[in-house]
Amino acid sequence: MLPDGIQPTRVQAPDAETSRAGGRYVLYWMQQAQRAAENHALEYAIFRANQLQLPVVVGFGLTDAYPEANLRHYTFMLAGLLETAEALAKRGIRLVCRRGEPPEVALALAREAALLVCDVGYCRHQKAWRAQAVRQAPCPVVQVESDVVVPVAAASPKAEYAARTLRPKLQRLLPDYLVPPPQLTAERSALGLALEGLAIDGGLAALLADLKIDRGVAAVSRFFPGGTAAAKERFGRFLTDRLCRYDRNSNQPQTDDVSGMSPYLHFGQVSPLYLALTLRSHAAASPGDRDAYLEELIVRRELAVNFVHYTPAYDRFACLPDWARRTLADHAADPRPDLYGRAALEAAETHDAYWNAAMQEMRCTGFMHNYMRMYWGKKVLEWSPSPTAAFETLLELNNRYFLDGRDPNSFVGVAWIFGLHDRAWPERAVFGKVRSMTAAGLERKCDIQAYVAKFGRRAAVDTRRR
Repeated sequence: MLPDGIQPTRVQAPDAETSRAGGRYVLYWMQQAQRAAENHALEYAIFRANQLQLPVVVGFGLTDAYPEANLRHYTFMLAGLLETAEALAKRGIRLVCRRGEPPEVALALAREAALLVCDVGYCRHQKAWRAQAVRQAPCPVVQVESDVVVPVAAASPKAEYAARTLRPKLQRLLPDYLVPPPQLTAERSALGLALEGLAIDGGLAALLADLKIDRGVAAVSRFFPGGTAAAKERFGRFLTDRLCRYDRNSNQPQTDDVSGMSPYLHFGQVSPLYLALTLRSHAAASPGDRDAYLEELIVRRELAVNFVHYTPAYDRFACLPDWARRTLADHAADPRPDLYGRAALEAAETHDAYWNAAMQEMRCTGFMHNYMRMYWGKKVLEWSPSPTAAFETLLELNNRYFLDGRDPNSFVGVAWIFGLHDRAWPERAVFGKVRSMTAAGLERKCDIQAYVAKFGRRAAVDTRRR
């Protein structure tokens, strides 16, 4: 029996899961869901700990070598982790943060654990880490899925072709999953346990100073402060001030009528279920604005997770559908009047003021309006010597500058530029049958000059503050 709000399909446990006798605590290895609230994995750990009359310890592995992460990402993540440690302590739960490869940290802490609970990650290295824990842990390992509304395997047993094929499957299941998780009380405190870990009470600056990481990309805390409290405050402002314009302004990048939740979702600092339930309970939400936001939060986001989960080559050109690779190959030798290398792109030094503004937004804030992300990517395809070179360049820039880079949504966003989850369009040079976007299209559909002016100003402010 599970507590109300933790569906059996969220829990991946060994057959007849029990616990190891003699363990001092139940260990929750927190890696993806970096929050102390609305976290099914944490609540499951508390539930089992109470059954076993043991305290709960949360372990976190802090590695300098997280794939493609830099100072921007670490600053955001660690700000949230410090907040999470405080919130856990108020519930009698100890967060033990140790330097090292995350699975090695988890396995070391599991030596004294009766049970190891972990959250679920979908990228290649995240799956490998959890598989190592399952193989090597001295106690049973239970994985609990908490960073999607509908568990991936429950939604579909295969990679879906497009949003239109996944949407009805999700809609049938949503009534069963749009249920808040429990918030349980840990009956035994872990705060007095003697366990070695980093002294995180020294604050963010001390943690960052000791890490051997890429410091070439500045933190963007003035635009996106890390942590659950910041996420919920931002989302609350979105509901109050901007949700009423969300549906009609979703393709208007000159406005700020977006929620800005993608960085917080990427680091697991906020639950997508919390966002969905809070939106649904917002009395002032119109059906159009509510449904448009839930389409992005649930259908589009979980389509990306579905793709990454079922597609091992999700970050390679080979992941594209056959029709897209064929048509791009047919046009690979087409003349390209404008070619830019990575240095010029990174410096936002192209002939296209609209594209330059998008790159400035990315560099200065760690974020980019989704409509401009599409244009930004399509132009890199147009300006690169080959489709494969464009794919590699987009991934490098995406993962380096976006706070939500290295995420299923970002990987699928890059692949969409090249035809993933899309259909064939009328054939044209360079793109073949892959959808293109033009500057003239931006001019027709939005106030692109206002967008350029906005990010010109932000870039100037950013320069003065450095």
